[in-house]
Amino acid sequence: MLLETANQSLRWRRAISVFVWLLVMISGTKTLRAQNKVVGELEFEGKTKLERDSGVWIDGNYVGYLKELKGSKKVTLLPGQHEVVVRQSGYQDYVEKIVVEPGQKRLVSVTMHLAPRASVPEITSTLKLKIKPKRAAVFLDEKFVGHAADFGGAFRSMKISPGKHRIRVELPGYRTFDTEINLLANQESEVKTELVPGSIQQNSPLIKKPDARQ
Repeated sequence: MLLETANQSLRWRRAISVFVWLLVMISGTKTLRAQNKVVGELEFEGKTKLERDSGVWIDGNYVGYLKELKGSKKVTLLPGQHEVVVRQSGYQDYVEKIVVEPGQKRLVSVTMHLAPRASVPEITSTLKLKIKPKRAAVFLDEKFVGHAADFGGAFRSMKISPGKHRIRVELPGYRTFDTEINLLANQESEVKTELVPGSIQQNSPLIKKPDARQ
């Protein structure tokens, strides 16, 4: 008799658990649908690999490569006006003011144009970046120059003028990495770091500085 009562109690607890789980799922689905009706979505289009590999900023915040902003990384925004900026090293920034409507998808078609040629210093230093994740955006002296993968590996680096420079690395979901380097003429240096998940600025990198080559 006691065993039968215990089994019945167990069955009731299981039934209640299933009922509560269904209520949570239904509530979550309704909430998700309500959110989808409130927010709008941006869809990005680039005709060439150049545009698709460019970095995208929304209201001053880096959100990723143009080509990856879909699926789980799709851009959803609250209704209203937003500023979209697309950057690529050696090209003029693509800037567009977008008005987002609730529950609607807006297509942003990006075309990049070459920037006026900048003077190239006669004496340079070489800087390599070994940064994870490799899709992070890299800034040199506050100017976007590409992604970490563009400056790492056996045959990839950047040529810059000797002297002091500021390096900043950004990626959504990670702490911003910020450091200052001071390079000699013809010197080869390496900045190495792994971004930390979070939203607080990260400092103190590991910088490798081989002997300057005169």
